[in-house]
Amino acid sequence: MINVALLSKWHVHAEDYAKQATKNELLSIQMVWDEDEKRGREWAEQLGVPFEPNLLEVLANSSIDAVIVNTPTNLHKEVIIAAAKQKKHIFTEKVLALSTQDCDEIFAVVEETNVQLMVSLPRLTEPYYLYAQEVVDQGLIGSMTGIRCRLAHNGAVPTQDKTTGWLPAHFFNREQCGGGALVDLGAHPIYLTNRLAGKAKAVTARFQHTNGYEVEDNAVVLVEYESGALGTIETGFLSFGSPFQLEVYGTEGTLLIKDDQIRIKSSRIPKEGWVVPEGLPARLNSAMDQWVQAINGDAVPSITREDVRNLTLINEVSALSNEIGCRVVVSELENQ
Repeated sequence: MINVALLSKWHVHAEDYAKQATKNELLSIQMVWDEDEKRGREWAEQLGVPFEPNLLEVLANSSIDAVIVNTPTNLHKEVIIAAAKQKKHIFTEKVLALSTQDCDEIFAVVEETNVQLMVSLPRLTEPYYLYAQEVVDQGLIGSMTGIRCRLAHNGAVPTQDKTTGWLPAHFFNREQCGGGALVDLGAHPIYLTNRLAGKAKAVTARFQHTNGYEVEDNAVVLVEYESGALGTIETGFLSFGSPFQLEVYGTEGTLLIKDDQIRIKSSRIPKEGWVVPEGLPARLNSAMDQWVQAINGDAVPSITREDVRNLTLINEVSALSNEIGCRVVVSELENQ
């Protein structure tokens, strides 16, 4: 049994991860810590476990084997490195950190202490992504010329009860979040396009502050990949009913994914016109289950450090591009 401490309920997915941990027969939630003591005590009471107000006491506790981190993003580096130094395995909400330098420092400590680190990038385990990867790998679209991924919701649209929408108000705090819609919701299109299109060469990004928040509530990123493909990443907190969309275009075909509707047209498929795949690859184990398997030495995770670092890289370059108002070459930022 792997004894787990929950570190903060700041992120909206914290309760989801607690439920996933509860359902996993190899995990046992033993303790809660939160930078907001009132929130943490209430959560601990709901879960029927102790609340510990001192993070260092949690991490020094020899009965705790692992931690699930849902702190404000700007605390990730500090909390994760402290946990790793106490040889606690770490599961964390995306993003790992707000700069690739911070990611590299975290990786170095994790490597030194030999603990398992997992960042939740859940859409890399989904059947539609796995099918898209097969399509690309099998050459059914030929040479990729374009890729577009959109994920948006209406979390910042004001309601009768709340002027900031259904997202928590702290999601618009620049210091805590490090960014807005792109860092949070846009993470999913970023890591999906990274996987499918390969290494990014340059980025041009534009952020909008439609509702006047400290962070962007709408964003579009144009990515130039070393392969020659152009990528468009779209996200935002101001779209009611916006479907998830993943589109891959190439010299020999087109793949269109819209929510659960998938179709492909390819000169390399005998059937003419649009084809709906008869079956999709099986869903991979969740990020949390992969983490548990890695801790027990049962399997190597499909979600990699490269996925995690490249997610932060695109966020970091996008923020710079928006700030200076022009295209940023990725290698120039990495060589600074």
